Amino acid sequence: MNSGNLSRRQFIASTAAAVTAGSIARPATGAPLTSISKPKGSVVIASANGLVATDKAMSMIRSGADALDAVIAGVNIVENDPADHSVGYGGLPNEDGVVELDSCVMHGPSCGAGAVAALRNVKTPSSVAKLVMQRTDHVMLVGHGALRFAKAHGFGEVDLLTDEARRIWLEWKQRHSDKDDWIAPPEVPDNTTAAFDPGYEFTYGTINCCAIDGAANLSGVTTTSGLSYKIPGRVGDSPIIGAGLYVDNKVGAAGSTGRGEAVLKVCGAHLIVERMRSGSSPVDACLDALHRIVETTTDPRLKRQDGRPNFNVNFYAIAKDGTYGAASIWSKSQFAVFANGRNRLEDSAFLYERPPSDAYHNSRSARG
Repeated sequence: MNSGNLSRRQFIASTAAAVTAGSIARPATGAPLTSISKPKGSVVIASANGLVATDKAMSMIRSGADALDAVIAGVNIVENDPADHSVGYGGLPNEDGVVELDSCVMHGPSCGAGAVAALRNVKTPSSVAKLVMQRTDHVMLVGHGALRFAKAHGFGEVDLLTDEARRIWLEWKQRHSDKDDWIAPPEVPDNTTAAFDPGYEFTYGTINCCAIDGAANLSGVTTTSGLSYKIPGRVGDSPIIGAGLYVDNKVGAAGSTGRGEAVLKVCGAHLIVERMRSGSSPVDACLDALHRIVETTTDPRLKRQDGRPNFNVNFYAIAKDGTYGAASIWSKSQFAVFANGRNRLEDSAFLYERPPSDAYHNSRSARG
């Protein structure tokens, strides 16, 4: 039987053996079975905020650009967008009101890797990460050292805290507690947490973008402003090779968004690539890594009453043969993909149906 003709029921049955009891491992309603259909030509995938990135990257790949240059140019658009509060310029700051950025890149053909973490005052950390890969004998630079390196290569310093991000940060400080000296603006009825818009409370946000070009060479990038209002110096999975991104040109590429601490504990992207090396499809490999996260989430603070995680993690993957897919802990996540001549959003596979109330989504650690 041709695998491209598998029914949804057959697909669900094929993944059931790999999932833990009580979970649902299947594509979201209407999701195409991307992991078992092989696209023709190049493929670019990204997190859901990456449609402009996949479009730009594919355009460059078609013009003959290296896949790494293409995906970095793609995410540069998002890094420079002040409307995206999870990446680059306009990203939400740490608890002191300072924006700190993280990024890593991997180049499949050369096995190259570069990363920066806790980088301040530079809009495009992904471009700096590429220079770390190309111009040093190191893989990662952090903090002030990363900034000095960037300035040495001509990057200008910019105040990354936009007026909008500053307003959101100040509202968080003014409203998240009634036991300090911060006072909410007069138009706010009280100074309680309940008055705060949960849409801006502790957001995890990132963009991951991976590509395979016409010569079957793979590259990837992950870039983020990290957890909003984090403790200064906090670094999540995004700049860590093997956690927020991993590329093996003989096997595939994978990346993540969501709760970085959970991804770090399982070396998520590396685990996915190793699962693909053993023969798993991109979707199955992503689901397997998500199950590892569920199994290693033992802190009651991070669990719902039913024992499932109260946060989300999203994984994305491309295999060497061009098949691709994505999966999330909770349903209703999407990802961007440019394949077979069309740029679009597709639904991710998932472990659990999102609760109708979405109550978990508004918790401190739930944002994905």
